[in-house]
Amino acid sequence: MLQNYIKIAWRNLRKHKFYSFLNIFGLALGLASCLLITLYVLDELSFDKSFEHADRIHRVNADIRFGGADMALAVAPDPLAFTLKKDYPQIEQVVRLRENGSQLVRRSEGTENLKEDQVCFADSTFFKVFSLPLIMGDKEKALKDPYTVVISESNALKYFGKENPMGKGLIIDNDQTYTVTGVMQDIPAQSHLRDMNMLLSMSSNPESRLNGWGSHNFNTYLLLKEGVDPRQFEKNFETVLQKHTAKWLVSFMGASLDEIRKSGSYLRYSLIPLTEIHLHSDRTAEINVNGNIQYVYIFAVVALFLLTIACVNFMNLATARSSNRAKEVGVRKALGSERSSLVNQFLTESVMLSFFSLALAVALAYFALPLFNNLAGKQVKFPIGEVGFWITLLITGGVVGVLAGSYPAFFLSAFNPLKVLKNSVELQGKGGYLRNALVVFQFVISVMLIVGTGVIYRQLNFIQTKKLGFNKDQMLIVNDAYALDKQVTAFKEQVMRLPNVENATVTSFLPTPSSRTDNTFFPAGQMQQDKGISMQNWAVDYDFINTMGLQMANGRPFQEEFPSDSSGIIINEAAAKVLGYAEPIGKKIFGYADQKMKQRIDYTIIGVVKNFHFESLKKNIGALSLVLSRSNGTVVFKLNGGDVAQTVDQVEQLWKKMAPGQPFSYRFMDEDFNNVYRSEQRVGQIFITFATISIIIGCLGLFGLSAYTAERRTKEIGVRKVLGASVANIVALLSKEFLRLIIIAILIGIPIAWFGMNLWLNDFAYHVDLAWWMFLAAGAIAITIALLTVSFQSIKAALMNPVRSLRSE
Repeated sequence: MLQNYIKIAWRNLRKHKFYSFLNIFGLALGLASCLLITLYVLDELSFDKSFEHADRIHRVNADIRFGGADMALAVAPDPLAFTLKKDYPQIEQVVRLRENGSQLVRRSEGTENLKEDQVCFADSTFFKVFSLPLIMGDKEKALKDPYTVVISESNALKYFGKENPMGKGLIIDNDQTYTVTGVMQDIPAQSHLRDMNMLLSMSSNPESRLNGWGSHNFNTYLLLKEGVDPRQFEKNFETVLQKHTAKWLVSFMGASLDEIRKSGSYLRYSLIPLTEIHLHSDRTAEINVNGNIQYVYIFAVVALFLLTIACVNFMNLATARSSNRAKEVGVRKALGSERSSLVNQFLTESVMLSFFSLALAVALAYFALPLFNNLAGKQVKFPIGEVGFWITLLITGGVVGVLAGSYPAFFLSAFNPLKVLKNSVELQGKGGYLRNALVVFQFVISVMLIVGTGVIYRQLNFIQTKKLGFNKDQMLIVNDAYALDKQVTAFKEQVMRLPNVENATVTSFLPTPSSRTDNTFFPAGQMQQDKGISMQNWAVDYDFINTMGLQMANGRPFQEEFPSDSSGIIINEAAAKVLGYAEPIGKKIFGYADQKMKQRIDYTIIGVVKNFHFESLKKNIGALSLVLSRSNGTVVFKLNGGDVAQTVDQVEQLWKKMAPGQPFSYRFMDEDFNNVYRSEQRVGQIFITFATISIIIGCLGLFGLSAYTAERRTKEIGVRKVLGASVANIVALLSKEFLRLIIIAILIGIPIAWFGMNLWLNDFAYHVDLAWWMFLAAGAIAITIALLTVSFQSIKAALMNPVRSLRSE
């Protein structure tokens, strides 16, 4: 029987090649898109799950409100980890990580440096918490001694080739030699620790022994014992605050923890599971740029929408063409076929079509995966060798076939054979309402995706064009200026002589991702906790303000003719507002030079710069201060146009001359700025791609429906033409039904899109408004696309010679 079903299904698919193609290609597009997005979602959800005991590993987060600033930190004080380990038996092990940024690295016997983007200090307990295999070395001893280093397998190959790296030396930043005591397996790409290829022993870092409860710089991880409830354990943090942090507050500020809290300030610690860091954490001092669970939800819904649209197409075309198979059903029933046999027949056709579509979808997804990876910034691999993947695909194909074909199967098999054979059954009314509802549903989704794409594009354009308060164009950043050692100033001056270079500054602090440091300042006089202000504190030179294009709101910039500027400070308007100074110039404030808060430094405010965006536009502009100090992280050159490539080449030649053996690395500030919004840009690109695909799938269905409608009304069109109807009249007649459905879809889709996009924009402190014309434009686009799709078949039918359709009457 099954063989018979398959034969009839195959003949029917071959007989109606046009509609079979529309169904197969439309469903394949939906399945391929769904498959790609599913691979993306599964990749995002898999982060950090490969570690043994991942469910018991938690990171300590800190939330601080003090001095007019709210800080959500992914770091904790240096003594917290081992204090918790000593005092609480619920903890099996702890480890601290301290990012050391990008470093220049070379073999101890070598002369050429290579750049490592993420070098990190780690406690010797690292491998007890994170189950990362060591290819060489002893986990117990690898990071125990000072000035030892564990490198990744790829780094071992990079620096030592086929040599055994154990016991060999690596010089970090032309300064200290570290001995290789271990080679670890590369950290999986699906981990928030993924870029750590070089771990330095924490005992080499003096900062790790300061016992400073007020400074938060260490990513701290706890491995809880079996059965320990992390929510219950969090209650112990209050005891830690009262026992340790309170003492520090009294010695530093002369205020108790309760007094701090009464003023509205607070310090709170909490735990976040390791497996939730990538998608649920976006804090200051994250080890890596994390994902966003909202985008995972969005893409999952988009995948479901695309698959649903494709299934809707199948149901639409199947029910629309039901009249063509009515007599077939009538004859079969008259000859004794049971309804169950007819249902099985139509479901077999549907499942066959689904598997044809699935095969095409797998091919499309396989070849499109590299493009998708580039679009999404991922390294997703096609799981060809996984049996579970293929079983899931087969089950999906069968389920989609049954679900998509269920309504047509039960609808067609329910025809009364007597009425069908007498041509008295009203097929249009039975299937028309559902078909119309499905068309509306399709275009509701399309309208939502069009609106979403438009809003995201407009917000990204707003980010690109908004006046930020500083120069970001034509700004060349030369990295690793510390490699020049004492020749930094000479390098800066020589580059300044090039014709296309306008100005330059030496600093580690830039208004794009760069070094960051928060300090607490107090107005001159007695230190009071309710008078403190927490603000960014940047070390800059005399040329910083001019090179960056910052504008003075009051006072003056740093000037070499004023020796007193060494104790001067420039604040931004936000800091002046928090301090409550209407006239800040000449006012005195003080802060501390180190984490122990013992070396007090007094400053005099000499200027106020206008607010500029030194963080993401998702955040409000916070308090900022600038002080004169040496910070040789980068040299920034303001170019005045001309041949940029030639200028970069000239700068590189000067670098090689003054820093032989040191790698030349540069970037442009506008690229840094764009990287801040890379995830939003990718979401925008993905939205555009899948919105286009959804429209294509919808149009394929609309094209098939309009072709069927024109075919069904061929005689009516012939009569109307004979009676004098014009081509325009015929086109309007055939198009108005679909136009009405699209308008209904627009009226439903626009409010839903408005709600969703409003939620998305709320993530930005600075964003575009949802203007009415954006929704009007989305509706106009949907109507235009639908009319173009329908008009092709309508015009074709209207131009047909009426003699051909009426000659048998």
